[in-house]
Amino acid sequence: MPAVEENGLNVIAEAERKGRPAQLFWPWFGSNVSVLGLSYGSFALGFGLSFRQALLAGVVGITVSFLLCGLIAVAGKRGSAPTMVLSRAAFGVRGNRLPSAVSWVLTVGWETVLVTLATLATATVLDRLGWGGGTGTKVAALVVVSALTVAAGIAGFDLIMRLQTAITVVTAVLTLGYMALVADEIHWARVTAQPDGSAQQMLGALVFVMTGFGLGWVNAAADYSRYLPRRTRGASVALWTTLGGSLAPLLLFVFGLLLAGSSPRLNEAVAADPIGALTTLLPLWFLLPFTLVAVLGLVGGAVLDIYSSGLALLATGVRVPRYTAAAIDGALMVAGTVSLVFFADDFLGTFMAFLTTLGVPIAAWCGVMLADTALRARPFDDADLFRTRGRYGDIRPLPVALLAGATALGWGLVTNSGAAWLDWQGYLLGPLGLGGRTGTWAGANLGLLAALALTFVLTLATQRRTVQAQESAPHPGGRL
Repeated sequence: MPAVEENGLNVIAEAERKGRPAQLFWPWFGSNVSVLGLSYGSFALGFGLSFRQALLAGVVGITVSFLLCGLIAVAGKRGSAPTMVLSRAAFGVRGNRLPSAVSWVLTVGWETVLVTLATLATATVLDRLGWGGGTGTKVAALVVVSALTVAAGIAGFDLIMRLQTAITVVTAVLTLGYMALVADEIHWARVTAQPDGSAQQMLGALVFVMTGFGLGWVNAAADYSRYLPRRTRGASVALWTTLGGSLAPLLLFVFGLLLAGSSPRLNEAVAADPIGALTTLLPLWFLLPFTLVAVLGLVGGAVLDIYSSGLALLATGVRVPRYTAAAIDGALMVAGTVSLVFFADDFLGTFMAFLTTLGVPIAAWCGVMLADTALRARPFDDADLFRTRGRYGDIRPLPVALLAGATALGWGLVTNSGAAWLDWQGYLLGPLGLGGRTGTWAGANLGLLAALALTFVLTLATQRRTVQAQESAPHPGGRL
């Protein structure tokens, strides 16, 4: 077994940089081959769309969102540091603590969601087999899934790369088996009978798919490409990251659309138990293999999240070893999972509220980071990423203000009907003539796209000279 990785926020040493861009395919494919992708077909139809509308929204949302990951991953090979350290070049060394904190909350939240789904799916399958399914089963499933996730997160990069390769092979084979067994449940006439929804509903589904797939990974996109040699072609890094992340979700999403469109009953059940509901279509003999594919796929995603959440926690200024940060995040993950599994009444409503609310500031950060990466022509200065008096500065007011302002704008243009405590959102829908919180634009979640576009355009327009000055500045020295 590989030793526990000692690397944290540091720049990866030249001797440790290894591999080829094609190897990025495995961690990204393995973390996104989860059968949860099938449930997104049901989620999309839940916006009131026809099959063709949901298909277009899903394909565009998945592909574009993972392309954003691919573009940000290019910064990893240039700087050989974690994503939320490279972000310091845009926000300043201490100014970057704000987006790092948002990134940390998002990744811990995703860990919690994935482990929750694995726990619920295991309990549902064992209940169908007559082997339990109650509280004791859920507790046992939670312990096993959490232990696997935390152990891999603490061990670090080498174990994760090996684990993801194995997960990819096993999960892909069993997922294809699942699809073959339930293919006869698809009824094309029912699927195509769904009427069209509005453009606003289609936009809402597109944004939801983006936040559920690639946009949920952008803040970790460079954490794995940072191990590649700096001479690696950026186009190859972007290509393999995008391909690895989007390939499985595209296939699973389309198949999930066909299943959910064929059965209103299944469509409704997925909202309460997104993975467990899919087992109702299976013969008993395949339930255990299905549990394996479901849990492995979810664990694959959770492992990448706990690794990156530990790095994000360190980037907020917490001074502990990386593996300790991963352990802290694991404890929070377990606490959150207990809350969702045993006390939450509406999983889908809570899930959508989580994605939308945190998706807005992450989209705003992504816009800044994309523009900053596009403006740079040279590798990052290793030392100055850690110097408050270096070329990247301490706190850069304009990018920080852009992040805060775009988040405020974005929250004013989204709604969360499934979470009463977030009913303050959408406060700009009325003043801007979009019909208020109950109008036709309320579910379109324009705020996420607005935050992404605003920060990208304004960063490109205002930061070109700043980036040029950073790249041409002599090494200034100074305190850390």
